[in-house]
Amino acid sequence: MDLRPPTTENPWPPRRLALALQGGGSFGAFTWGALERLLEEENIALDAFSGASAGAVNAVLLVSGLAEGGRESARKTLEKFWTGVSQSAAFLPKAAALPLDFLARALSPYQFNPFDLNPLRQALEALVDFDRLRHVSAPRLLIAATRVSTASLRIFRNEEITPAAILASACLPLLHQSVEIDGELYWDGGYVANPPLTPLVMETNAADVLIIQIAPTRSQKAPRSRREIERRIEQISFASTLEREVEAIRLLAPLCAGGDESGKWAKLRLDRIAAEDGIEFLAEHSPANLEWSFISSLREAGRAAAEDWLARKGEFSPNFSTR
Repeated sequence: MDLRPPTTENPWPPRRLALALQGGGSFGAFTWGALERLLEEENIALDAFSGASAGAVNAVLLVSGLAEGGRESARKTLEKFWTGVSQSAAFLPKAAALPLDFLARALSPYQFNPFDLNPLRQALEALVDFDRLRHVSAPRLLIAATRVSTASLRIFRNEEITPAAILASACLPLLHQSVEIDGELYWDGGYVANPPLTPLVMETNAADVLIIQIAPTRSQKAPRSRREIERRIEQISFASTLEREVEAIRLLAPLCAGGDESGKWAKLRLDRIAAEDGIEFLAEHSPANLEWSFISSLREAGRAAAEDWLARKGEFSPNFSTR
């Protein structure tokens, strides 16, 4: 994998970029901020996106906006979504959240939510033009979901993406009923690929791939309560799939590059920006927190992280190495 400084053949900022967007609930507002900053770099062509859960939502919103009206439309689509979900959450009284949380922990979603109500569906249908996603000019999308029956990865590409596919990618099985598509049941894609990285590298035309990581890997506090232990188990589960894929790319890249010094694999630059580097004690925050103050802080941290990445001039993050 090429970790050398940029050259005329491998310039900085990159002329073409692929983005791998992690899932992690409201932490996805960090990705919103990073994408917003990257959209301002008009000389960077956004070639392809992979995503799971909140990463899938951000990817679909951005690509739909790009296909509809370019970068400004993409920026507005992302902003409408995140401000909308935060405003909707503000109408839920604090006291009402307690019995709802109790029910979610005591009962299955088939019991406490028998009609499978999901406000994400309405938000997606209002903001995303799914027909535009299938147009040949739209950037490539690879959306991850987990097959319940086989614990395997299903990737939905542009021509297959529907509201149901995004709901499947974001389906936490203790909160929502599994999503059925063509007779197959699906859960959150983060369980098997958070986000899909190897398929993205294989299918993109970009030599530069940036991972936007929002699932915390570090925890400064030893989990002791049941809630803390459950949260940490979920964080480890959602973070470990990415680490395995990064290692696979590290091993695969030299083999694929072979003797082709001018090919994509020979010039591949893989890097990441992580929310936990900009948000103190991220692992102790709840990914269900949709308060505007928290969403705004994540967005600003994402913008700052993208700004810092652009200023590195192709040098790798000190917290990330593929060697």
